[in-house]
Amino acid sequence: MTTLKLKNLRKEFGDVVAVKGLDLSVRDGEFLVIVGPSGCGKSTTLRLLAGLETATDGAISMDDREVTDTEPKDRNVAMVFQNYALYPHMTGRRNITFGMNSSGSFSDEEIDRRVAEAADTLDITDLLDRKPQAMSGGERQRVALGRAIVRDPDAFLMDEPLSNLDAKLRIQMRAELTRLHAELNTTTVYVTHDQTEAMTLGERVVVMNDGEIMQVDPPQTLYDYPKNRFVAEFIGDPAMNMLDVVVEDGVAVHDAFRLPLPREGADRSSAELGKARNAVLGVRPEDLYLASERPDLGETDFTARIDVTEPLGDNLLVHCSVGDEVIKMQAAPRSPLEPGGTVSVTYDPARLHLFDQETGDAFYHSTEAVPPDKSVERTASD
Repeated sequence: MTTLKLKNLRKEFGDVVAVKGLDLSVRDGEFLVIVGPSGCGKSTTLRLLAGLETATDGAISMDDREVTDTEPKDRNVAMVFQNYALYPHMTGRRNITFGMNSSGSFSDEEIDRRVAEAADTLDITDLLDRKPQAMSGGERQRVALGRAIVRDPDAFLMDEPLSNLDAKLRIQMRAELTRLHAELNTTTVYVTHDQTEAMTLGERVVVMNDGEIMQVDPPQTLYDYPKNRFVAEFIGDPAMNMLDVVVEDGVAVHDAFRLPLPREGADRSSAELGKARNAVLGVRPEDLYLASERPDLGETDFTARIDVTEPLGDNLLVHCSVGDEVIKMQAAPRSPLEPGGTVSVTYDPARLHLFDQETGDAFYHSTEAVPPDKSVERTASD
């Protein structure tokens, strides 16, 4: 059981700054996911934790032991790679145990016991005598996980381990990883570019962009209370709609509508909503409705022109034009909507967000975020 801590961690590759002074704590036994677009620094951060990259500045500690300059072999972490990194000429068993004999740290009996336990946990006993070319992608990934488990590490570090699998197998392996973590309860840092993976796997999720931490929170908090426009648009599929508005006396004013903004809640002062300012209004597609389908939301609505409809089975995704801007909304799956027509759109007043046009920082959510547990350490970047 291990805690991990990064303090002002920085990594430069020549003139490129890949990681810009990260402060982050990973709790004992936590499954923490780092998510972000390609090139945001998430994999570099994981490699710094593993010791595969040398930090330019800052510190890394495991429990109370600083390991910033410690060799990878002395950190007692297990890395699971995107490409599995299995030796093609070795059987599953030899891939799992490679290096354990030569290290002198394990007896033959101990190795056999650990392999049997890992194989039983991952249901790969029948793969131990096969070579990788005789395994499917999911089977190779299980063997790679077995190699990590037998070492009984203080922490698992996983770098996009499911990205090479097809969609159905990724869903199965997500469930398998969740079950495995519940059983082993080993501190895990998992890197992905897939926000669905991040939301379904992480106890907390770190959203990164351009080498910096944008937000660290449980998945639902990220979704409901994004701290800036980047998080709001990155988390959620389809992405949150963004519309340029002017806030005047508690109303979001757009060329095509005027939306009253609820003022309840301690984090929204009347003065903040009362003064005129340019802003970006954020509302998720699932919080917009055809007015005819949601009369309970009142008479506050606006008109939009239908551009495209996408049948998704359980709902109809509708692309609409509102003035010169485009929004997406969800409608009932068999709604008789045709491109070129117009619809009356209403919205959930409890699910509105405002962001500063210049900084992108959120300054308003129409429901109040639940205060975080003060006993839970989050990050200095929050």
